[in-house]
Amino acid sequence: MQSMISPVDEERLLKGTTTIGMVCKDGVVLATERRATAGNLISNKATQKVFRIDANIGITIAGLVGDAQVLARYLKAEVSLYRLRRSAPLSAEGAATLLANILNGNRFYPYYAWLILGGVDAKGGHVFSVDPAGGCIEDKFVSVGSGSTFAYGLLEEGYSRDMSTSDGVDLALRGLTAAMKRDSASGDGYLVHIISTKEYRELTDDEINKRLKSLKIPLPPALP
Repeated sequence: MQSMISPVDEERLLKGTTTIGMVCKDGVVLATERRATAGNLISNKATQKVFRIDANIGITIAGLVGDAQVLARYLKAEVSLYRLRRSAPLSAEGAATLLANILNGNRFYPYYAWLILGGVDAKGGHVFSVDPAGGCIEDKFVSVGSGSTFAYGLLEEGYSRDMSTSDGVDLALRGLTAAMKRDSASGDGYLVHIISTKEYRELTDDEINKRLKSLKIPLPPALP
């Protein structure tokens, strides 16, 4: 299947990040590194690239920070309105379709952002890759960004549908570490969110560092 965006725009979107989403037997894992770049400049070392949208839905972002942040706010507002009107949460598939429709409706003046939407609903865990033209593809694991090719090497080898979210976090950290070693636009730490039927949880830096130590991965430099 051919992408609906031009090679130039796709190259622009794939510069500057590594994001991962995967479905596990007991939930969904979303993970990213923290570096933001402007060309060859590292513009920020503590960038928020994972956003909680609702108690059962989250997204990761790649591309232009401003466009991605606007989309996150837009989607969060629409999902909140749905919950208020229906007294029930929007399904992960419904949220992905909504996000895809927003992007497709602006395809001639696009948002330069490529997102991974992950969520848990009555049908189980879901991960969707949503591109700037509104293409929405569900998969068991997805990686987006300039370091995604390196992350995929670990995901293809280590992923199993029967793995727990705990094992999924370890695999995501290994994938991000591989990307940060070879992709200069990825680095400066880790962000990990876990979504299950019971809760939406963001791992603390201490929790992530403990896992890195157990995996024998060097800890990222402490931010000033």
